[in-house]
Amino acid sequence: MKFANISNLEESFLILKASEADKEAFNHLVLKYQNMIFNQAYYMLGDRHSAEDVTQECFIKAFIQIDRFRGGSFRSWLLKIVINTCYDEMRRSKRHPTKPLIPENGNSEEIESPAWVTDPNYSLQAIVEQKELSRILCSMLNELPEIYRNPITLVDLHELNYSEAAEVLGIPIGTLKSRLARARFQMKSKLQTTLIFPDISA
Repeated sequence: MKFANISNLEESFLILKASEADKEAFNHLVLKYQNMIFNQAYYMLGDRHSAEDVTQECFIKAFIQIDRFRGGSFRSWLLKIVINTCYDEMRRSKRHPTKPLIPENGNSEEIESPAWVTDPNYSLQAIVEQKELSRILCSMLNELPEIYRNPITLVDLHELNYSEAAEVLGIPIGTLKSRLARARFQMKSKLQTTLIFPDISA
């Protein structure tokens, strides 16, 4: 079984077994979703060690609470847990993310083209492959207010649909769409300004 390609039927079986305290079954789910959960924590916290701790805490909570999962999107359920865990961590440490957030894959390598970079609304298909553009975009993402950063991360990066993202964030779909539109507009405006007026001091 390839963990990244577990079918919906296989995932449902693993969830059922995990709800019966089958740790091996739950480990398969961890292997499938660990990169996604770590990246979401990293986007929110901006610190690798904190993201690793939160990722571990998230899966511990998920294993303990998995019998409360009532179907639907398991991915969305996990994302809701990690987002709430990140908020708890922010309250505990009384800090806010300040570092540029560069998405990484499972090998700790930077992802040069996050999924949301290729959104057709940006009309920048010819240049999204450039690594420097990816760095700029991720840095700009970090500058967005939290209420805008999470919607664009969930929808354009993790590719959740509107219903899933709204459920994860606990907001109406209309509110999600509004925040997402504002986030995309701010990102597009920042990007256009950067491309027209590049930093020549570097």
